Amino acid sequence: MRPGSGRRRLRGDRRRRRGAAPIGRGWRGVYARSTTVQAHLDSIDNGIAFIRDDVMSALMDMPGCVGMSMLVDREMGRCIATSAWDSMESMRASEDMARPMRERAAEIMGNRAQVDEWEIAVLHRDHPTHQGACVRATWVRFDADALDRAIDVYRVGMLPAMQDLEGFCSASLMIDRESGIAVSSVTYDDSAAMERTRDEADSLRLSGARDAGVEVLDVCEFELALAHLHVPEMV
Repeated sequence: MRPGSGRRRLRGDRRRRRGAAPIGRGWRGVYARSTTVQAHLDSIDNGIAFIRDDVMSALMDMPGCVGMSMLVDREMGRCIATSAWDSMESMRASEDMARPMRERAAEIMGNRAQVDEWEIAVLHRDHPTHQGACVRATWVRFDADALDRAIDVYRVGMLPAMQDLEGFCSASLMIDRESGIAVSSVTYDDSAAMERTRDEADSLRLSGARDAGVEVLDVCEFELALAHLHVPEMV
């Protein structure tokens, strides 16, 4: 789930932060593995079906898996499937079983898979998603010594403003401390709400990036093709 080629489409993972509050009931941290495929456009629906019917059920039967989602950009072919785990150990232990399914999914969609691991630093849900929900994802680069500040700006400054946007469903922030990359995903009820909030979201992104001291790398809008998540609230 890395940024794309640098084209910012405004139209159309490692350890828990030290000093953070406990996450959920007995949760020490939540982690995610994302698989990104630049799919052939005519293979996207087959890829969604395989993830939904084969991969999701298999992963959800693995110890520690707490959910899965899939984002799809039908114009550019970018597809991102993400599984969430209740610990780093659970995520790493699942790798041998997950790898063949990942390779098969990439084969169905006609390209190689890129795999990334993340720490879920912030997650807030306003209400459940339904068919037709969409996601605006923003990738940023951060300096390691400014990460705590960036997370606080997202949680305290940006999240309340996001909640006021029309059609807001949820928001999450995933970080990779080693690479210095983070990705924010904001989910909306439908594509119409996401489109109508573009200008507000643009302004919020610019001010938030300035306050957090991060560099915006990429922005992309997706269809939320699959969502089956039991990750606890983290704000």
